[in-house]
Amino acid sequence: MWNRRFRLFIVPPMKALITGASGFLGGRLAQVLAASTGFVRILARPSNDLSHLANLPIEVVEGTLSDQNVLTQATQGITHIFHCAAASTDWAPWETYFKANVEGTRNLLEAAKSARDLERFLHISTTDVYGYPKQVCDESTPPRDAGLPYNRTKILGEQAALDSGLPVTVIRPATIYGPRSVTFGTDLAKLLRQRLMAVIDHGHAPGGFLYVDNAVDAILLAATSKNSVNRIYNLSDGTGVTWKTFVDQLADGLGYPRPWIDLPSSAAFALARFLEAPHLYLKAPGRPLLTRHAVYLLARDQEFPIGRIRRELGYQPSISFEEGMARTIQWLKTRT
Repeated sequence: MWNRRFRLFIVPPMKALITGASGFLGGRLAQVLAASTGFVRILARPSNDLSHLANLPIEVVEGTLSDQNVLTQATQGITHIFHCAAASTDWAPWETYFKANVEGTRNLLEAAKSARDLERFLHISTTDVYGYPKQVCDESTPPRDAGLPYNRTKILGEQAALDSGLPVTVIRPATIYGPRSVTFGTDLAKLLRQRLMAVIDHGHAPGGFLYVDNAVDAILLAATSKNSVNRIYNLSDGTGVTWKTFVDQLADGLGYPRPWIDLPSSAAFALARFLEAPHLYLKAPGRPLLTRHAVYLLARDQEFPIGRIRRELGYQPSISFEEGMARTIQWLKTRT
């Protein structure tokens, strides 16, 4: 499909529609596809920053996932839809998650049904649908509602895709990092600089880290393989790297002190519930300093097995953790 050694992507001809191209994963996917295939269209709000896509041969359809007419227009003539858009923050009103992750997905699926040339609907889900279990599991394990809005709405959106009758492939990434990452890039760098970054249980939990270019590789493999129709795939780099290793290397590379706050998971969960309470029950503005969602990610093993995507699609990460971190740190130095 492409030459991994030289990073020259040779993607079969397709007409692609990408949602979420103003964001991190969708943006990188748009860059790669625009450089390697015949036609790329993105759905974006007029207010979205698309500077990372400047001077690339990309058609922009202005609109949102709530506008059915715009979605119908955007899907016409498309062979592959890459649905990367989502509300993925760890704190927002329920309505924000539901509108983006459930209603938006349903609207796009409905529009896709009128796309006569459609060959694949690639739905980006998350390993969070497993409900943050104490032991990692493979794709045969049913999703579990953990009572958090992101987890719950991603389950509903994923199920809508699988029930649509379209040729769907679901990708469940773990922790994606790399240049342009906010959650696991600029946000963590800010916390490190302010000496507010915490690790939980000594940072011993594997983070399930996935470099963004490896994620794009896997997505393109899944989107163009006949074997992946109506299949679900966990996705990470499979390195077993822990949170302590990740944040320590980030701190060292940026010249910041390593985290000094180390919380037991039981105390972290209790603190998160306490800090969430005013926002949940008294509608206090802003966001909690710590959330249960963040604690789950830092305290529970995120290295979900990727044996299925290796066996069925031949997925093999081409960017090592060392190289991925070097690229990430280099980018962050231009932003912090």
